[in-house]
Amino acid sequence: MPEAYHWISQSNVTDPGTLKAALDELPDGLAGLQRLSQELVFHYRAGGDWDAAGVARDRIREVDIRYVEDMLRRLTELEGDLSSERAPSQRIVGCCRDYTVLLVAMLRHKGIPARARVGFATYFAQDWILDHVVAEVWDEADARWRLVEAQVGEDFVPADGPGFDPLDIPRDRFLTGPKAWLEARAGVREHERFAVAPDVDVPATRGWPYLRHNLLHDLAAVAKTEMILWDEWGLMTGPPPRISNATHARRQLEMLDHVARLLADPDCPVENIEEWAQREGLAVTETVTSYSPASGEPLTVDVRRALGSLDTA
Repeated sequence: MPEAYHWISQSNVTDPGTLKAALDELPDGLAGLQRLSQELVFHYRAGGDWDAAGVARDRIREVDIRYVEDMLRRLTELEGDLSSERAPSQRIVGCCRDYTVLLVAMLRHKGIPARARVGFATYFAQDWILDHVVAEVWDEADARWRLVEAQVGEDFVPADGPGFDPLDIPRDRFLTGPKAWLEARAGVREHERFAVAPDVDVPATRGWPYLRHNLLHDLAAVAKTEMILWDEWGLMTGPPPRISNATHARRQLEMLDHVARLLADPDCPVENIEEWAQREGLAVTETVTSYSPASGEPLTVDVRRALGSLDTA
């Protein structure tokens, strides 16, 4: 059995829990589930006018829904049938991460190995490579991982060139966090072009700090701890090591380079992923700092449920 089948089981984040039965009647194939994923989320930045869509402004708090079970509960409150076509107001308010974890949960439920990949897309804005999350799905027939868009469909018009199959994104148009880090380090792409969004002029959300951010988020995601994008922990805090010649900074840089080289290969062995995902500074901690757009200040969030480390005694 291929190692890819490690990603056929749910994580603590994607587990539908008590809402598992809601996924039983959904389409079995990748194409149908990918189309469905686009109907489940109203993107808090890219979804358009909230008032015109009938989405109440106080629903911004939904962007912090971490677990698929809770997402499904909210979706069934808004519209009972998950497979029904939904108005924007009947979707949860979220971002690319939420489209993706829902798609990954549905695929795993249907017996298809899938995982989230955190990185950067070239196709949303000309001359920018923007923060994004997509699914990576095992293609049994071709014995390979393919990148799959959970947020946009066949009618999407890319900003950077010709259209592409959303079920098989070219790997030069979505760069996983590790691939982006390596290309920036090698000077293949300018680090200044990587950002959350062109109009977000916050130093921590672009260049080296955010390349490091998405490298660590991608490690957590492939290790089956799919975090919310504004979570920070470990080495994400503090200035990026590239700007310092201190010994500890060089060691940090070497570690990040090594992790990036490992994870840039879609077929990186599970044991290597799990080993590095447990390293100090890289491992997701029991509490993280959240810079949620729903809050005016940083929050400390307990994520032990995501780690499976809650004391249930």
